Amino acid sequence: MRCFKHVFIGIAFVTVFLTACGMGEDQEIDQKENVMKPEEFSSTFLNGDFEMVYSQMSKAFQKEVSLKQLQELGNDFNQDVTAYILQSELPYHNGSKQYTWTDDSGSKGMVAVFDENDIIQGLQIMPLTMYPETDNVYTETVMHLPFQDTWYVFWGGTNSLVNYHYEYENQRYAYDFVIMEEGTTYEGDPSMNESYYAFGKEYLAPADGIVVKVENNVKDNQPVGQMNEEQPLGNYVILDHGNKEFSYLAHFKHQSIIVNEGDKVHQGDILGQVGNSGNSSEPHIHFHVSDSPDPASSKSINIKFDRENPFIQGDFVE
Repeated sequence: MRCFKHVFIGIAFVTVFLTACGMGEDQEIDQKENVMKPEEFSSTFLNGDFEMVYSQMSKAFQKEVSLKQLQELGNDFNQDVTAYILQSELPYHNGSKQYTWTDDSGSKGMVAVFDENDIIQGLQIMPLTMYPETDNVYTETVMHLPFQDTWYVFWGGTNSLVNYHYEYENQRYAYDFVIMEEGTTYEGDPSMNESYYAFGKEYLAPADGIVVKVENNVKDNQPVGQMNEEQPLGNYVILDHGNKEFSYLAHFKHQSIIVNEGDKVHQGDILGQVGNSGNSSEPHIHFHVSDSPDPASSKSINIKFDRENPFIQGDFVE
């Protein structure tokens, strides 16, 4: 299980994968030209104005991809598409922002990263695998969010562009939550857990249940680069809600969990504190529901929350 990775995955044109991200490159757009705003990208791409798109790609990007390649791949990808629908906007710490679109069928997706000068520093277009047979099956248990106050959905949704968990059956409908303020999740030294707004916050039970598994002795990672792939859940609590529905709550702070196996808990009870243990790059909450307490063999179930409006990557929830 892999959680919350701050990495843009490069450029993927359908089945052709390239690597060209010029993050941080000092480049300005010729003001004599019309400037395409990020929110105009999808319609510009769909209309076939690839010269406009290409003119705003970073120099490093243009060294890897020619205009002719972009035109050929773009025309092929646009076939049978009537519209691209914006799914999420995700800010980066360096001032760049990631935009994600899917077509109206949900079978194709695009991700573009624009820097603060509206230069395209990364682009991915790809077909999307869908699982409609399970996407529309929800838990019988109505879940509450496992935190207080307002948090930000960093990963969440039913495609792999807004939720990298979606590719994996055992965590397909997982969510990763952080606290985001003014486009950043921390203040101060990013290499210290204490700098992150989420670190040490109360981690709550999403519904009534019985504690069936606990791990409390995994050390927290140092943010920025260090992750524990050997113990991917880190410190965790698994709750049995009945109906073969088990909540997985992961990445607790080292030795902060205050419940034990066999305890009965109620919705809203404090389980421990948010940490950065396991396969995690910074403090956050990981929450998913599966049909078994065995992480390896279980199958994820889409979560029915206590609200009508769904939420995905880029949303603030409370």
